[in-house]
Amino acid sequence: MLLAGASLPAAPRPHVAALLVGSGGAGLALLAVLALPDTALPGVLLASLLLGAAFVLLDFGFVGGFRALLERGDGRAVGASFLMPAVAALAIVPMGSLLEGYGRFVAPVGTSLVVGAAMFGLGMQIANGCGSGVLVAAGQGSRRMWVTLPFFCVGGVIGSLLLPSAMALPSLGEADLVAWLGPWGALLAIEALLLVAALVVLRGAWPAWSALRNAAAIGALAALLFLASGMPWGITAGLTLWAAKVVQGVGFDLATQPFWAEAWARAALDGPVLASHSSLSNVGLLLGALIAAAAKGQLRHGTSLGRRGAAGAVLGGLLMGVGARLSFGCNVGAFLGGASSASLHGLVWFLAVLPGCWLGIRLRPVFGLPR
Repeated sequence: MLLAGASLPAAPRPHVAALLVGSGGAGLALLAVLALPDTALPGVLLASLLLGAAFVLLDFGFVGGFRALLERGDGRAVGASFLMPAVAALAIVPMGSLLEGYGRFVAPVGTSLVVGAAMFGLGMQIANGCGSGVLVAAGQGSRRMWVTLPFFCVGGVIGSLLLPSAMALPSLGEADLVAWLGPWGALLAIEALLLVAALVVLRGAWPAWSALRNAAAIGALAALLFLASGMPWGITAGLTLWAAKVVQGVGFDLATQPFWAEAWARAALDGPVLASHSSLSNVGLLLGALIAAAAKGQLRHGTSLGRRGAAGAVLGGLLMGVGARLSFGCNVGAFLGGASSASLHGLVWFLAVLPGCWLGIRLRPVFGLPR
């Protein structure tokens, strides 16, 4: 109830300059990809712009959900997030298995995955962002994430150099439900496993309808990006590529390293940076977040960081970069992309990230963050 003469707080005004920068950047990116031969690129850019805007408008993120689960036993946010791969799998499993030009993310379950996911969880908590969160918050102007981002990229290159040795460690191999059950059996199985996992995390609680709606929307947009790209949504390969381009530019020949000698990695390293679907979708995610935040008048550039916060951003970025390469992705590429591909490495990644998150939560005050 307002007192006489009182007025409602003024609504935030759009940041016109930032809105022009974001819109101009999206326009330039579109012109750049239209000049490239891959006709999928404009669709990838559009879908990723929508995803970046959706993360801001829906106020969607991963880090807080893990903290709520591990600190308070509140699994509602994490439980709702299982709806994302459940929705995306409806397109990715059958189309990625049956149609030419489409594929899935399938990775081995082994020591590299488990250790890398734990490292990622630790870095995620002390940096206060994950793969998508770093790009979205950077688009919103977060100083912390503009420190985290380059170190995330550098960590990805370090991880790419470590991955061949990590892959030699004990492993159970790929756990691909499609190979075991066929596309339709795998789709039913992964949907059932995601439902059971969500129920275990929820422990009788029920997420808010808004949380379910938001997760379903992100899952649907991830499916849209898959339709445009032909592969599930991935973030960290593009971030690794950004740093690899710089490393290559200063005279270090990455092509002699096993990871970069792979045909797809060599093509990305040698080609235009926007020709990589992962790299382009990262640009779209950042610009989409910038446009949405500027339109809402909710940029974060005014929040100070401090020395402890900067240290957490640097260390967290490095840990996430290395961990993502060792575990074949982040919350998006490994969990969302893996689970929606009916590969069990996505669910194993989720379990393996929890110990790292638990430790990272306890270290957050050291880096100026609340538990």
